This record gives sequence, structure tokens and C-alpha cells, in this order.
Amino acid sequence: MSVQKAALTKSIEVRPGLYRRLIVTGDLMTVVLDFTDGPWAEAEPPHSHPHVQTCYLAEGEVVFYCEDEPDQRLKAGDVFAVPSGKKHTIKLLSKTARLVDNFNPVREDFL
Repeated sequence: MSVQKAALTKSIEVRPGLYRRLIVTGDLMTVVLDFTDGPWAEAEPPHSHPHVQTCYLAEGEVVFYCEDEPDQRLKAGDVFAVPSGKKHTIKLLSKTARLVDNFNPVREDFL
């Protein structure tokens, strides 16, 4: 069993206003993303990856954009999924947000 206690784990600053911590077990990666730079005037540029992704919005409010799907305004407690290879992004509507992403297989680029 792997345990990661938030109080004892240092987040990595990905860029100003975005912090990440992660845990990996086998082919599954869970990533906690903390955004502190909202709200945003524009969405981040869309991106895609070969990984299947699910995301739980633990705090805050975002607009979720996914290729060929209607835009979705999401708030804490909502969940979304992204198939492999599909372009997607978010726009932060609140001052802060916490997203909990799961990826399969593991995103080597995050390690």
C-alpha cells in the first residue's frame, strides 16, 4: 500500500499559479492539481495525450472543453473523462481550484 499525506508532501510548481503532486501505482497515476491564479480571461490551449483521463473537481469552478462535445460549466463534485487522443482544456472561473486527475497508463512526462 502506498500512502501520501498532503501535509508531508511538497507540491511541485509547474508554472506560476499551478502546483502538482502525484502518486503512481503500476499503470495508474493520480495527480492533484492546485490552481491559484484564477479566474482566467481565456482557456488554456487545448492539448491531447495517449492516456485515458478522468478528473474530479474537488474545489472551484471551471469550463471544460472537449473536442466535438458541448462546453461544460463544472463545479466542485463534478467529474469528467477524456478518451485517449481527444483534445481538451479548461478555463478557470474561480480564484482557486483543485482537480484530481487519474491517468492510465502513467504519464511518464510528469515523472
